Parts: sequence; C-alpha cells; structure tokens
Amino acid sequence: MGKRAFNLPNMLTYARILAVPMVVLCFFLEGRLQSSDFARWTALAIFIAASVTDYLDGYLARAWQQTSNIGRMLDPIADKLLVATCLLLLAADTDRTIAGWSLWAAIIILCREILVSGLR
Repeated sequence: MGKRAFNLPNMLTYARILAVPMVVLCFFLEGRLQSSDFARWTALAIFIAASVTDYLDGYLARAWQQTSNIGRMLDPIADKLLVATCLLLLAADTDRTIAGWSLWAAIIILCREILVSGLR
C-alpha cells in the first residue's frame, strides 16, 4: 500500500489538494479578499495547472496500471475541494466577480457537488 500511495498519479492528486490553499492565498494576498489583478491571474494559472493534473493523474494511472484505492478516493475529493473553493471565493467577492442572479449558478453547482458526493 505504501508504494502505491506515492506513485506519480497520486502525487499529482496530492499536488491538486495543495493547490487549494495556494488559490485561497492568492485571493487574500493583501490581507483582505480584494486582491490585485496579478494575484487573481496567478490564482487562475494555479487552477489551470491543477485542472491539467486532474486529467494527467487519471490518464497515467490507467496507462501505467498504477491505480490505487487511495487514488480512487482522493481524486474526486481533490476535484470538489478545488471547484468549491474557487466558486466560494468568487461568490464572496461580489463586487468584482459574480453577483445577483449569477450567484445562483454558483449555489446550484455547489449543491450538485454535495449531492453527487452524498450519492456515492
């Protein structure tokens, strides 16, 4: 079990989980929610990199036959953490991002994520 927990696909999943606090840090870089545009672009770059690792970890695990129970468990958790964190950060800063009726889209997406997790 220990050997499979530290294969490359699982390491990519761990990196995606570690990307969540980095995105949050970008939003709160200046000590408040309203950060600079550079910090927001950095958060976007981290989100895109994490999205690419989501594809790669599944592809590599199947291609190299390195699937593991911990990878099967952590992969959807990492996805939901990243998406939910970004949606909540965008919804919290309604002055510059989503507001009004668009906020309902974020709420629906988060509810769907919770319901899908609950059904598994």
